[in-house]
Amino acid sequence: MSDPDWSLYRAFLAVMTEGSLSAAARALGLTQPTLGRQVAELERALGVALFTRSPQGLKPTDAALDLRPHAQAMAGAASALVRAASGAGDTARGVVRLTASEIIGAEVLPTILADFRPKHPGVAVELSLDNQQQDLLRGAADIAVRMVRPTQDALVARRLADTHLGLYAHRRYVEAEGAPATLDALPDHAVIGFDKGTPFLRGLVQRVPLPPQGFAFRADSDLAQLAAVRAGFGIGFIQHGVARRDPDLVPVCPGQIGFELPVWLVMHEDLRATLRMRAMFDHLADGLDAFLATSQP
Repeated sequence: MSDPDWSLYRAFLAVMTEGSLSAAARALGLTQPTLGRQVAELERALGVALFTRSPQGLKPTDAALDLRPHAQAMAGAASALVRAASGAGDTARGVVRLTASEIIGAEVLPTILADFRPKHPGVAVELSLDNQQQDLLRGAADIAVRMVRPTQDALVARRLADTHLGLYAHRRYVEAEGAPATLDALPDHAVIGFDKGTPFLRGLVQRVPLPPQGFAFRADSDLAQLAAVRAGFGIGFIQHGVARRDPDLVPVCPGQIGFELPVWLVMHEDLRATLRMRAMFDHLADGLDAFLATSQP
């Protein structure tokens, strides 16, 4: 038998992602029997079992878990190939896939991208919000806005300014509960923070005095934390440039605590010659520079 084609790996990856044949078939727009045949054909071609049935549904085997990152790399490459083909020609047209953190992607980039659209109406934008770094070398995205310095070779990276964060609360919360004058009074208030968090966030919390029970509102989604502050639940960290757009968000303990994150704009070096990628990269750099100027202490 010849090597399995991409459609079989796509079927396998859909089952891994969705957890069942029926859900995977819906995601791909196929019938369940067709998808089942594709998975079975891949198993025959590879000579291994990829799934076992359990009361909870299909359970991936060790072979499937080993295969998944390679299938994901194939999916990224296939997606990048389609995007590259969409932009053939000497005008800025086709698809650009961006990835950014939740806050930058939802609160900052839409305005910047809205300004890009009239200049380049032939460019379609895909935006992935993910606080984890997507692998640009595998084609998971074309351009990334990152809060850490990129370490992979073959990437073009532009260091922008830092974005600074401080404590904020909604005016409704301050009117109802008051605002702490100093950090020592913070344990008497409802503080919003992460659930599991990362080593960076766990190190940060050591600088924030909290009551013994910890955060009053916990979420690992930055957007959920921001929504909780806006709803008047309590006090949380927000980028200054985002908070200053809302006159109802009040700084808490200004100048007493804060931290900063570096902002990097990154793309694969092979994309520099593509007109739409270069136009988007330069536009994002200008737009982010303008935002970061508003996000200083």
